[in-house]
Amino acid sequence: MTTGTDNPTAHGSGNAATDKFKKNRVSADTSRERANAIYKDLLGAIGDVARKHEVTYDEYRVVKQWMIDVGEYGEWPLWLDVFLEHDIEEINYNRHAYTGTKGSIEGPYYVPDAPELPSHCEMPMRDKDKAATPLIFRGQVTDIDGNGLAGAHLELWHADEDGYYSQFAPDIPEWNLRGTIVADEEGRYEIKTLQPAPYMIPHDGPTGWFVESYGGHPWRPAHLHLRVTHPGYREITTQLYFKGGKWIENDVATAVKPELLLDPKTEGDNNVVDYSFALDKED
Repeated sequence: MTTGTDNPTAHGSGNAATDKFKKNRVSADTSRERANAIYKDLLGAIGDVARKHEVTYDEYRVVKQWMIDVGEYGEWPLWLDVFLEHDIEEINYNRHAYTGTKGSIEGPYYVPDAPELPSHCEMPMRDKDKAATPLIFRGQVTDIDGNGLAGAHLELWHADEDGYYSQFAPDIPEWNLRGTIVADEEGRYEIKTLQPAPYMIPHDGPTGWFVESYGGHPWRPAHLHLRVTHPGYREITTQLYFKGGKWIENDVATAVKPELLLDPKTEGDNNVVDYSFALDKED
């Protein structure tokens, strides 16, 4: 999400993401033995880095101060999703030996319970959004053998042409560019939306300060977010990117995978992409 004088601040969007995350408390069945092993290795790794680079007390205090700022700005969901989630997602795909469609990070701007839409639909959008380049996104949800999964759900959400997400920026309708599409009896869908643009993550707060401290940039390539579900099958959460797009090679979130690249074709006034999902059976 971009930022500027008249735009949402990192503080505001960060707090919005944190508030939504806190509404859905989560837990894990981690044993004390496993927790002990993870914490021991994590703290040991931090200590190893400190010793390797001979971290000074001033540097240590800067990190402590920055961590407090991240919490006060509500940016932990943003920072963790940008810099850690891609590793967690890949680990969990590999540990289950899945063979279906690969996923990607969810990011901090998912909102559950988006309104249901039919298999052939147009995403909710404002008149100003309709002035952007139209995008037709179509495909099929199947099992790993290619059998269509009737009534599969595809939750789709993405930023507008200016890089803003509804419910995380002011003056945007609640469900703008958000919807739960119900696939037809063959698992097929065809969705009309708009061509998203690259955008900067909120960078006027501690996540941006972190990026600036190592000479990085805050840009993400244009992408669509999807969560694909069907009873009895593994849920896929992913982001789909556009081949040849800016920032594909150096996404700040390092979440781009070759398998997730869309190759739009022009049909009339529309950009059109075909992309299907193959779901593994649940464990």
